[in-house]
Amino acid sequence: MGGVKKEYLPLGEMQEGMPLTVLGAAVSSFASCSRVGTIVITVPPLEAGESAARASLPERLLCACAPARIFFVSGGPSRRASVHRALSFLESSAPSHVLIHDGARPWIEPELIERVIDAAMEYGAVIPVLPLPETPKELAILPGSVAAEGSGPGKPLFIKRHLKRAELCTAQTPQGFGFPDILRAHEKAGEREERQNVEYTDDAEVWGEFIGQVAVIPGDPANRKITYPGDINAG
Repeated sequence: MGGVKKEYLPLGEMQEGMPLTVLGAAVSSFASCSRVGTIVITVPPLEAGESAARASLPERLLCACAPARIFFVSGGPSRRASVHRALSFLESSAPSHVLIHDGARPWIEPELIERVIDAAMEYGAVIPVLPLPETPKELAILPGSVAAEGSGPGKPLFIKRHLKRAELCTAQTPQGFGFPDILRAHEKAGEREERQNVEYTDDAEVWGEFIGQVAVIPGDPANRKITYPGDINAG
């Protein structure tokens, strides 16, 4: 995104006479769900982090009569660390379950939120997924090749494995978990990160390593994540 905080960008829609932002759209969907009582937004750990996030939300979400209470927490040096800080903030409230969502997914529908909540309560951990439309391949540099001894981009790659599309999927958010266990899993993940050079790409991976199995439910193709500038206009 060229260094721009994509969550604060306008979507081209209006709400309450103001441009609706990426973050504002995502938070609005969760706030419209009566089963969601608290929303925690992680922000850059700077003095202006919270004020910028507040400014990107519709006023009705921040008023005293708002359907869900919204809090802001300074994030960490990684996505996982930021989630861990938000979960730690919620510990004193002792919720039974929690949903973790990418703020860059503004087109999340309340119907999917409800389905994730139901499945999280039934299975303990769940994520929405989509089937792969194309056949994936696992790539590698051949051992012993000249390319393997070099470094940097442009090295030739070769197909290592021909993967079965039917056995693979792409993960979406929100991902739903039993609260005490996902907090404990993040604590263990943080401890492991201090000892080893590891990186967790999503919360289902954290749960799967330290707690157990993660169930899946059908996702929503419209629930896209904004990655490039053109993604905003593709909605």
